[in-house]
Amino acid sequence: MQDTRPLLLETDFPPITRGRLSTLQVNLGYLCNISCTHCHVNAGPTRTELMDTETLALVLKFARLRDIQTLDLTGGSPEMNPGFRDLVRAARRSDIEVMDRCNPTILVEPGYEDLAQFLAEQKVQIVASMPCYQEENVDGQRGKGVYARSIAGLKKLNALGYGHPNSGLTLNLVYNPDAPILPPPQQELTQDYKDALATEHDIVFNELYCLANMPISRFGARLLAKGDYADYMALLRDAFVPDNLATVMCRSLISIDYRGFVYDCDFNQMLEMPLATDHQVHLSELLDAELEGRSIHVGEHCYGCTAGQGSSCGGALSA
Repeated sequence: MQDTRPLLLETDFPPITRGRLSTLQVNLGYLCNISCTHCHVNAGPTRTELMDTETLALVLKFARLRDIQTLDLTGGSPEMNPGFRDLVRAARRSDIEVMDRCNPTILVEPGYEDLAQFLAEQKVQIVASMPCYQEENVDGQRGKGVYARSIAGLKKLNALGYGHPNSGLTLNLVYNPDAPILPPPQQELTQDYKDALATEHDIVFNELYCLANMPISRFGARLLAKGDYADYMALLRDAFVPDNLATVMCRSLISIDYRGFVYDCDFNQMLEMPLATDHQVHLSELLDAELEGRSIHVGEHCYGCTAGQGSSCGGALSA
């Protein structure tokens, strides 16, 4: 697989610094029950990298000590880490909000039949990947039968109250294009999703997050293989909006890999661009460290977060 990393390290992206840390985004491992063409972490059923119990305990210790508001759990399929449920329970007992970046097919996977009920009991916020509301597009991007299993998973969540007004159970979906284009306006696409899923499947959800695909890992390799890399980067750079710099996710978030090493964001983690530019930093080194005001490690891929309406783990940055 061709690698875009050498092309992304040198950049003229504007310097940015950290604000107050409020979110700890934790990659619990690269194991996943499916393998997607756009996946920027190369996750899949054959990956064996998983966060161990010692590192899980360190994550919880850091979150409590630093008054973290949100624990953002990702993967792979984070629920496939054996320590997932214990981590969620402990965080919720400490009044830390937990966000699960969930591939909804995991909810109907054998052995995970009670997962949706567990998430509801713990009032975990669900961010479910749903790259399109049309079956052909989803199966083309994620594999045959994934759309039907995703719909079944979303129905399980709806039956428990997720996505319904005043239920206290938040269900947000994620869209990202499987092509070298920018996502359409988030507000318009949200309504399209809501209309289609309600009409065809009686499914409801709260918000839709629109994300631009980053030119890294599998998607980056496809760009290089098809000769689209230069054009896509030109698209991102030409659509740069300076106002988005104020609200990019890396200003209030740090990303932790399955070994406990720290990065400015999930994309930097996949590019092996550590928190400090000269060495890897472990979470254990930051228990008493002040992060606010520190420089953020940037690269060419950062234009993906600031193009057009902007893109972050929480969707568009501007209307």
